[in-house]
Amino acid sequence: MRVFSGIQPTGSLHLGNLLGAVRNWVDIQHESDAIFCVVDLHAITLPQDPATLREATVDLARLLVACGLDPEVCILFVQGHVPAHTELGWLMECTASFGELRRMVQFKDKSDKAEFTSAALFTYPALQAADILLYDTNQVPVGEDQRQHLELARDVALRFNHRYGDTFVVPEAVIPRAGARVMDLQNPSNKMSKSADSDSGTIYALDDLKAVERKIKRAVTDSDAEVRFDIAAKPGVSNLLSILAAVTGREPEAIADDYEQYGPLKKDTAEAVVEFLRPIQARHHELAGDRAATDEILRRGAEKASAIAVPVLDRARHAIGLLART
Repeated sequence: MRVFSGIQPTGSLHLGNLLGAVRNWVDIQHESDAIFCVVDLHAITLPQDPATLREATVDLARLLVACGLDPEVCILFVQGHVPAHTELGWLMECTASFGELRRMVQFKDKSDKAEFTSAALFTYPALQAADILLYDTNQVPVGEDQRQHLELARDVALRFNHRYGDTFVVPEAVIPRAGARVMDLQNPSNKMSKSADSDSGTIYALDDLKAVERKIKRAVTDSDAEVRFDIAAKPGVSNLLSILAAVTGREPEAIADDYEQYGPLKKDTAEAVVEFLRPIQARHHELAGDRAATDEILRRGAEKASAIAVPVLDRARHAIGLLART
């Protein structure tokens, strides 16, 4: 079973990403033929600072390895290192309809907020379809925000197969195992986010560990001083219980029975999160001190990815009627 997923190198990974998605990836790599991609080409649908983007791409790869992705077990690479993505992306643009792309909800959301709207912001779901189809992908872990894009990939694969013969594996969406529900520490009605107005409610993977401790100890709770897991009535306390449960492998309801006051709960949650992040940061620091090691991981990853992608691209080129390369 081949699984593909990608992540943009924009913004920093936070605790919600780690506990909600990346930790699932670490498990998936041991259960499937797993391919993970840093999608730098998708990042440039919006204007980026070139130097910042390059460093963010490398740093995200380092961080994914530090979190437990093993380049000897899975394939980890940068999208822009495998030219087959852009070439198949063009074939997908020629297969998707204007109406299908126009209906993409994320285009409407992003274009409304952007000062500049690139043509690529409109067409990038076709490139996303290519990302998936290039690897004969069976399953794509998706949240609700990406389900529409996966449906487009399925539709264009089926249409291409109908027009030109059986060419692509038609991928299936899979709902990832439920990760921790990590909310903003200062506004626990909102998910923890790298785009929040203030960093005080977000714990980043590479935050100074003393800062992590301070953020958790200053987390919003409530005034009734009762520790129980009740997301609707006690969102702040429930968030702390969810975080502590996620990093200790326990259930939040059971943890709640251990506490009568918020202070000890915050203290123990802070200590547990610090110990969860400590080895990740240490491994990241080690990789950051050896740029050549990260470059080699990405080079080998792109080589392995290309070995799968190029035959699929050639299959699609032949099916659609393009001359073979000489």
